[in-house]
Amino acid sequence: MWSPVQRVSLMSSTLFSSPSKIPVGIKAGSSNKYSKVANNTKELEDCEQANKLGAINSTLSNQSKEAFIDWARYDDSQDHFCELDDERSPAAQYVDLLLNPERYTGYKGSSAWRVWNSIYEENCFKPRSVYRPLNPLAPSRGEDGESFYTWLEGLCLEKRVFYKLISGLHASINLHLCANYLLEETWGKPSWGPNMKEFKRRFDPVETKGEGPRRLKNLYFLYLIELRALSKVAPYFERSIVDLYTGNGEEDANTKTLLLNIFQDTKSFPMHFDEKSMFAGDKKGAKSLKEEFRLHFKNISRIMDCVGCDKCRLWGKLQTQGLGTALKILFSEKEIQKLPENSPSKGFQLTRQEIVALLNAFGRLSTSIRELQNFKVLLQHSR
Repeated sequence: MWSPVQRVSLMSSTLFSSPSKIPVGIKAGSSNKYSKVANNTKELEDCEQANKLGAINSTLSNQSKEAFIDWARYDDSQDHFCELDDERSPAAQYVDLLLNPERYTGYKGSSAWRVWNSIYEENCFKPRSVYRPLNPLAPSRGEDGESFYTWLEGLCLEKRVFYKLISGLHASINLHLCANYLLEETWGKPSWGPNMKEFKRRFDPVETKGEGPRRLKNLYFLYLIELRALSKVAPYFERSIVDLYTGNGEEDANTKTLLLNIFQDTKSFPMHFDEKSMFAGDKKGAKSLKEEFRLHFKNISRIMDCVGCDKCRLWGKLQTQGLGTALKILFSEKEIQKLPENSPSKGFQLTRQEIVALLNAFGRLSTSIRELQNFKVLLQHSR
């Protein structure tokens, strides 16, 4: 498959030009790091473990470094019609995803909660008066979720889809952490595996007051959306001019063959979501809603820059960009159909980063579905 090496911006919140640009939900409630609580021994140990498990392995071979330079030259010669990250930024680095698998890092508690809370509260078209189920800030009357889902069902299709996609992404990431959890560490050798207690805490119908099944349903919905995108983008890659260049002609050809085989499989799958029903109102209103949809999603990618754990930020940004690429594909069907066979793309273009993100994000979702089946088997054996 496509090379798992991805260049990802590892930008921390300290890079914001002014405090006002930091999303409100990210700011800590207290900045007193010298308090008694902050110096609690247990918390310090947890913090040290989180820093260790969440550290990025940035080891790269000389061959990889030379290849990246060659890839950059090739990419610079292509025509681009989408916004590109600044790959020359000192805040960006190349990362081998095989050396940095997505799993439990110890990043949890209020820091992680603030990131997701900011994503839901500021970007899912939700008024402050409506509280998500199990939200610690919600008054007791909102914890059953009834008022929230009454509000959600009253939204237009596009805004309901937006919420379900974010919820599905959140569920997928949580599944990865539950399935690849640090069970114990002896003599410096960690033991990883599925954590049933953590899985139940996040998805059990009783422990989550019915939220778990909804989250998993949204995971499947997100899977169908990205599967649909792969099916729609197939014509882009089927053109002879697209060669997935890395500098190794034989490997490039094999990669493209494998990719086309995947696209062929997606075409045989019955689709259960028709994106044509979205943004189908009057042209002016539909255009405005689509732009609002795009900007909200773009803001979520910015919030991912505020994640304090390097490895969590890496995978969070990668999967967010993969979903963004899938949405870009679904809303560019006409442009894809008009692509010339033997000349550079006009009207629709995917960057190397978008391709890597799209395929790895779908791979993560596929892994989530598989891990969910594994947890079902473990639950049956535990009864």
